[in-house]
Amino acid sequence: MKKISLIIASVFVIVAIGKSQNAESVQEISTPVQSAIIYLYGAEVTHSKQVTLNAGRNKIVFVGLSTKLNAKSIQVNNTGDASILAISDAINYFANQKESTKIKQLKDSVQMLTEAISQLNNDKDAYTIEKDMLLKNESIGSKDKGVVISELKLASDFYLAKMKEINSELLKIQQKTTKLNELLVKSNQELMELNAKNNQPTAEISILISSPIKTTTTIELKYIVTDCGWTPSYDLRAEDINQPIQLKYRAKVFNNTGIDWNDIKVKLSTADPSQSAAKPILTAWNLNFDMGYGNKGLSNSIYQSSEGYFGNTLSKDNNNNEISTQPQAAKTTIAQPVKFQEIEVSELSAEFDIKNNYTIPADSKPYIVDVTEYKLPAVYQHFSVPKLDKNAFLLARINGWEDLNLVEGPANVYYSGTYVGQSYIYTRSADDTLDLSLGRDNKVLVTRSKVKEYCNKKILGNFVKETFAYEMVIKNNRKTPVQIEIDDQLPVSTQSDITVEALETSKGLYDTKTGKYSWTYTLQPGDVKKIAFSFSVKYPRNTRLPMEKMKRAMRADF
Repeated sequence: MKKISLIIASVFVIVAIGKSQNAESVQEISTPVQSAIIYLYGAEVTHSKQVTLNAGRNKIVFVGLSTKLNAKSIQVNNTGDASILAISDAINYFANQKESTKIKQLKDSVQMLTEAISQLNNDKDAYTIEKDMLLKNESIGSKDKGVVISELKLASDFYLAKMKEINSELLKIQQKTTKLNELLVKSNQELMELNAKNNQPTAEISILISSPIKTTTTIELKYIVTDCGWTPSYDLRAEDINQPIQLKYRAKVFNNTGIDWNDIKVKLSTADPSQSAAKPILTAWNLNFDMGYGNKGLSNSIYQSSEGYFGNTLSKDNNNNEISTQPQAAKTTIAQPVKFQEIEVSELSAEFDIKNNYTIPADSKPYIVDVTEYKLPAVYQHFSVPKLDKNAFLLARINGWEDLNLVEGPANVYYSGTYVGQSYIYTRSADDTLDLSLGRDNKVLVTRSKVKEYCNKKILGNFVKETFAYEMVIKNNRKTPVQIEIDDQLPVSTQSDITVEALETSKGLYDTKTGKYSWTYTLQPGDVKKIAFSFSVKYPRNTRLPMEKMKRAMRADF
């Protein structure tokens, strides 16, 4: 009997030991995003945490993650001999989010405002009751007994002063209550928005990991999230025509993942995080002049919302039909949709390591990130079309920009410390020279005037012949030589009975298709150059031919 009892006891011990060995040790980990590789759309974020593993199976649950994560992109690395057995993800709709300091402050503010408004309402009630009492007791004396004039005056003065005092206090209370109610409404609205954001569901990633012994290991978690990205923004500065161009490469980064990125290491990339793992296949590379991008090389701007991995965006094909460029999946709501624009980037992806850490809140707003700076040699040239604008424009031509891994985008242009305007960098251009207009240069003067003695109108039988003559004067008031191109034009006849003849062109270069004449000169400091330009137009006598191009303008209509 004792032997049987001993055997049974041994079995229970073995079963208990087996259960304790097979039992999973569960640890919940809440750790912020530590770094991110931010793509033009999407980002790969990284979490890292040192944990202690028990011998056997351990379940590590990363909580408080973005619901915009792509489960197929999850990567887990760990140090030591522990083995990863399984990875799964889930959405926690009942996650208890801790109240932020801002929410606590707003709640305290709402409570204080509510109490202050209640106190003002109590004061208002007290004054109102006192006012009612005065109005009810306004009768003095009796029917049989009159009131002495002096007493009547005293009573009247008392009532007047008291009513003024009460009405003044009631007005002050009303004004204070109105201001406090406005503050209360704004505070409640802000609190509602923060609570809505704070009470959003979060994602969780569970990692089943086995360790032969109790040990300490560092687990690194990476995954792709959507509803974030970056777009380039450039500053181009030129101090003078003998100085290089300073290019400041910046990025506007937005985050709408639902999770703030606080003081994280940032890397920007032009790669496609949704690319397939299958081996690449070369397809035919066909060249044509249009390439399907129209005049500017840009498709229409599109709005993109968070639908699945990379949303469901629409663009246009060559036949102007809408095509889907992203896969569809479960729809998620974004508070503020982000406007997107389709661009071209090099097939060879570029990455930029950002020196400083940045904080990017999850509010869809763009935050400036400094990428890098370049000093670029430039060739400066002046340009003028005095027929349209009697100013000389300064043009900077930059060589070697194609080696800078630029992404096409807007550029703010500054010259001599003054903001000139906004240009656009088109990286898809086949030309290796980037032209930038730096605005008007008031030190190079250009005039265009009509030479009346050479202008006339003659009737030749059934035809009319008009002659036009102009003189253009260019003067360089700079202390350095300048190269300038001057453009003007001849009218181009589109009918056989209209004849245009160039009379004096000062050896300008002529374009037969457009009728444009160009003159290029290098002017030394103080130099003056004159251009004589004249032509005639012959047309039927019984027709009306407008000989001056007009522009449209708005005026008041009284």
